[in-house]
Amino acid sequence: MTIDRESETPDTLGGVGELAALKRIFPRLPSAAAELIGPGDDSAVLATPDKRVVITTDMMIHGPDFRMAWSSPYDLGWKAAATNLSDVAAMGAVPTGLVVAIAAPNDTPVSSLEAIADGLREGCESLAPGSGVIGGDLSVSTVLTIVITAFGDLEGRAPVLRSGARVGDVIAVSGTLGLAAEGLRLLFTEGVVDGEPDAAAAATLATQHPDAIAAQLRPAPPIADGKAAALGGATSMLDLSDGLAIDARRIATASGVGLDLSSEAVGGRVQLDGGEDHSLLATFPEGATLPAGFRAIGRVVEGEGLLVDGVAYTERGGWDPYAGWDGAAG
Repeated sequence: MTIDRESETPDTLGGVGELAALKRIFPRLPSAAAELIGPGDDSAVLATPDKRVVITTDMMIHGPDFRMAWSSPYDLGWKAAATNLSDVAAMGAVPTGLVVAIAAPNDTPVSSLEAIADGLREGCESLAPGSGVIGGDLSVSTVLTIVITAFGDLEGRAPVLRSGARVGDVIAVSGTLGLAAEGLRLLFTEGVVDGEPDAAAAATLATQHPDAIAAQLRPAPPIADGKAAALGGATSMLDLSDGLAIDARRIATASGVGLDLSSEAVGGRVQLDGGEDHSLLATFPEGATLPAGFRAIGRVVEGEGLLVDGVAYTERGGWDPYAGWDGAAG
């Protein structure tokens, strides 16, 4: 007698098993234009016309990185795609493919993984058309974890590094500053009930503050502007994932220069210290025409570290996964 496992057990990962779950997820994932061999074998094969491959990886874990009460599975898929696509764009490359690994509890509904796949698909289609999921892995864990490795094509260009800023360069940014941090602040202050993340409260916030909440839960970084910056002569660039102040210091340290930001152009503390905007911070030669989407916010100067209006900025802000993290999931 043949047992139909899917009809006899709950529609969860533990109920249907890995193979049945993957059979439902694969059709929802986006294929990549550069894909030669996709999911189904031990490894995928991706075309690399440039003969060089840009590679990055990022991890999202329930607790320190997201709360299920605030983020829908679709949001998680979209954000996982966006954060990795942005890192590829920050090198001046064009995203080509993603490898996705998910570890989830046994009682996770398969429909949740399908929604994550939908978020991945629509995130890729919206932010980096032509990119797609070329493979991955599914495993079990007590905590939902999403790990993505992303690949990019330089199309014959040199990569844009953090170490290329030179004295006199213009500092410019494409994308928002501080909006994702404002969304996170709202969630932690008004998206809770009795100190715990609450889905209904978060839904109300999404209606009242749609831009800030979307910037945090479903960011839309300017992926195409990475290539535009490279073509426009960017001397250095990175993705603003941890906050403008922290990430600007990274360029300053790598390049051996100082970065002097204009408070008028940047805004206040939340714009300086807030993380997860996934905007692009770049430097361009003095006199260069900034690519569409970029706006000037300062200048590269002699010295070291970060300055604001010529004064050293010593505040510690932004995102550090180990600063104050006690392991308590919300």
